[in-house]
Amino acid sequence: MPEGHTVHRTANAFASEFGGQQVWVDSPQGRFSAGAALISGQKLKKSRAIGKQLFLLFENGLTLRIHLGIYGKWNWRTNIEAKSFLNQPVVGEVRARFFTETTVAELRGPTVCEILTNDEVQAVERRLGPDPLNPDKFTGDPRGEQYLRFLNKVQRSPKAIGLLLMDQVVVSGIGNVYRAELLFRAGIDPYTPGSRLSEEQIHSLWKDAVALLKVGVKTGFMITRKELFTKNPSKEDRNFVYKRENQPCRVCQTNISIAIEAGRKLYWCPTCQR
Repeated sequence: MPEGHTVHRTANAFASEFGGQQVWVDSPQGRFSAGAALISGQKLKKSRAIGKQLFLLFENGLTLRIHLGIYGKWNWRTNIEAKSFLNQPVVGEVRARFFTETTVAELRGPTVCEILTNDEVQAVERRLGPDPLNPDKFTGDPRGEQYLRFLNKVQRSPKAIGLLLMDQVVVSGIGNVYRAELLFRAGIDPYTPGSRLSEEQIHSLWKDAVALLKVGVKTGFMITRKELFTKNPSKEDRNFVYKRENQPCRVCQTNISIAIEAGRKLYWCPTCQR
């Protein structure tokens, strides 16, 4: 499942390619035909992401919410003659297709693809946790509204921090890769209850999430080793512990551990993360 940085990159792409323009929408597969009819021909006013969810606001006040889930993916064609491309046979099950004269974006296999009113959008937003990539609202507290929401949710929970970081109600956009890497970089045992973490530890996790997700938006890759931020490393070299079970830790040489937690693989160094 794409993590938050990928969805923010998609939001940026929509803003760049479709923002302020009249966008046509159809559903070759047919499953989104009714929804497509409500927004096709409307101008795209705003494109934004909250964690793993994309929100596209159109000039008629309706919003399209998209959550890729495990199987969803995008296919983009830019700087083309869209009319010619659209006349070609459709490949695969395309749930929704967005197009102007020069750009086509095809959506396949999303978990969610639905039209929402403003009230319904707000209801979804209230269910989602703070997103490290989204700006804070002014609250008068220099620590920031988003961080304070995260702090409150972690401090009040007896659940393991390794579970909390994967809970989109606690924090939006963190997935399995960033979960493992954030905890390693902070030196925190993934089984530590959130309520037992100090505010310094929680703030460190939040600041690091902000920094790493920004790198992901910029590069398109989940790179967590600082010395590789400006390079294009292979998948095997990008991270400290993710998918490195039974291999020596890059810091202390202890073999990386793996366990199944809530149906997902959890990676950590038993020495560096005591």
